[in-house]
Parts: sequence; structure tokens; C-alpha cells
Amino acid sequence: MSDRIVRVLILLALLTAVGLASLAVGSVRLSPAQIVAALSDRGPSRDVATTIVWDLRLPRVILGSLVGLALGAAGAAYQGLFRNPLADPYVIGASTGSALGATIVIVTAGQAGGMGFGAVPLGGFLGAMAAAGLVYMSTAWWGPAPIVSLLLAGSAVSSFLGAMVWLLMVLHDEELARIVSWLMGSLAGRGWPALIGGGPYIAIGFLGLCILSRPLDALSLGEQPARALGLPLKPISGLIVAAASLATAAAVAVAGVIGFVGLIAPHLARGFVGARHRYLIPASGLVGAILLVLADDLARTVADPIELPVGVLTAILGGPFFLVVLRRSVR
Repeated sequence: MSDRIVRVLILLALLTAVGLASLAVGSVRLSPAQIVAALSDRGPSRDVATTIVWDLRLPRVILGSLVGLALGAAGAAYQGLFRNPLADPYVIGASTGSALGATIVIVTAGQAGGMGFGAVPLGGFLGAMAAAGLVYMSTAWWGPAPIVSLLLAGSAVSSFLGAMVWLLMVLHDEELARIVSWLMGSLAGRGWPALIGGGPYIAIGFLGLCILSRPLDALSLGEQPARALGLPLKPISGLIVAAASLATAAAVAVAGVIGFVGLIAPHLARGFVGARHRYLIPASGLVGAILLVLADDLARTVADPIELPVGVLTAILGGPFFLVVLRRSVR
């Protein structure tokens, strides 16, 4: 077994430990003995600790892990695809597309869900996928445009969709609180239904990125070397965008917009397992999962009894932290 595989397994073990420790965190503190007893008891006569673990905290920890996994892996894929250390999972408009989709559902009072999601998450999921598809198709129409065109198109589409969100917020100010609450990003109130709805899409996107790790290695060298290796740039880049966007869209649909996790996680993982995407994709996903679970623990406790939106907390902590990481990498 190679050293890098061992390091990925270490991250998996660390995530498991962090997840188990997170089951004790909250307004009601649980001891390790209570957690062990609760995890082994799902009978009808459950005590309060068992109910808290199974109905509230366990699905939240698993969901936070999956969302962090999706954002971390997608961030690593986009940084490799664009050869840009500042690329993140929202670089081609997934966040603003999701925001617009969710906002449209909120202001139209839609209630019917589908595809495993509730109404608002479904709108967010479809909006993110539509935005990513629009960005990719707009560059495909330009012929043999460089991959950087995706980045430029993503910026333009994000600006347009963001303006549409603000317009809807102005026209429907009675729904302003619901819209802003969703945009801030949070794992609060997301239970097993959100996990069951978003989990399969995240898993498919993550596995797709793992399968595409070798083409990502070639693309990270540049477009000319990739062509010299016989790599079809348009189809491969389209598959990478599709897999990363699917994972990101599902993550945003169930948790809202959570920034900086997908930006920081690949940098930390790259320093731990190297730049080969075969190891970097899963390592970035695991680091993202660890970061988000820890951030959610802090969001639940730092202002107790008030629970902070985890998306706000990751932005507050992630900005300065990323500047430190960036400064060290420049040196």
C-alpha cells in the first residue's frame, strides 16, 4: 500500500473521529457512553439521548460530511481544470444559479418537490445545474475556445443571475427573510430527507471526479500537453464540469451557499497527498468534510443558544485563513 493511500485513509479515520465527537456537541451535551448506547439502540422505547442522536445529530453530521466532500472534491477538480488556485466549486455559476432557482420557488410559493428534494432545494438544484449547463454550452458554441473561456463565461453568467436574485428580492421583500436565510447556508433542520435526497447526487458526482482523475492530471499540465497526449479537450472538460457541477448543485440544494470550504480544502490536501488527482480528489473531499463538520460544531456552540449559519462562519474564518495559506504557498 502506497504512502499516499495511507494518508487518504488517515483523513478518513480523522473524519470518522470528528463525526463521532460532533454527536456530543450541541445545546444538550452527551457523554461518550451515551453516544455509544444511543448508536446501538433504535428500538421504539428510545430515551432522549437516543432520539437526539438518531433524529437530529447523526443525519446532520453525515450531511455535513457529504456537503464538505462534494465542495472539496469539486474545488480540486476546478482548480486542476482551470489551473487556477483561486477556483472554487462556484466558479461557473452554480451558487448564483442555485440561489436564483431557490428564490423563484420561494417567491412563487411552490410546494411540490421532486427528484428526492423538497420544493426549495429542488429549485436550487435545477438552478445550479442549469447555470453550469448554460456556461458550458455558451463556450461550446464558440468552437475550439480555450478552457479559460469557461471561467470568463462563468463570471458573466454569475453576475447576470446574481442581479436577477437581487431583483426578485426587491420585488418580493415580504419573502426577504426566507431568501436570505437560505442564501447564508446552514445545516440546521436538515434531517434524513435532505440526506436521502442529496446524497446520491453527491456520490455520483464524487465518483465521476475520481474516475476522471487521470485526465485531470493531463489538463493541469496545460491544454497543449493534453492535446499532445491525445486527450479530447471538449468532451473531457465537459464531463469534469458535469461531475463537479452535479456534486456542487446537490450540496448547495441541501445546505445553501457555503463558501471557502471548496477553496481551502484542495490546498490543505495538496500539501498532504501531493498534486496527483487520483489522491487529491478524495483527499480534498475528506478535508472539506472535516472542515465543514468542525465549522458546524462551532456554529452550534459559539453563540449558544443562538445557532449561527455555518455559511457565514466559514466565510468569516475562511477568508483570513486562506490569505495565510496563500501567503505561504507564494513563498
